[in-house]
Amino acid sequence: MIMAKIIVACGSGVATSQTVASKINRLLKEKKINSTVDAVDIKSLDNFIKDADVYVSIVRTNKKFTIPVINGIAFLTGMGQDKEFEKLVDAIKKADAKK
Repeated sequence: MIMAKIIVACGSGVATSQTVASKINRLLKEKKINSTVDAVDIKSLDNFIKDADVYVSIVRTNKKFTIPVINGIAFLTGMGQDKEFEKLVDAIKKADAKK
């Protein structure tokens, strides 16, 4: 089975992105959606993004990406989380359909 790869990036790749990644992992497991979720620091994002299907952004950047970008702050605060999670699931389904 091919799984979508999700990258979560924050400034240091330690606390915030790990928190969001584990929350996304839990939500995906509850929905029985198989995906890998990796937390990275923003400086190494370019190394990881080329293999990713979805990017969950915690740090604002002016860069343009060729994959869907999801608002990671929603998973931290809980505000708007359901809407962003729906976007994430849609992006995963589209990525899986392409593989």
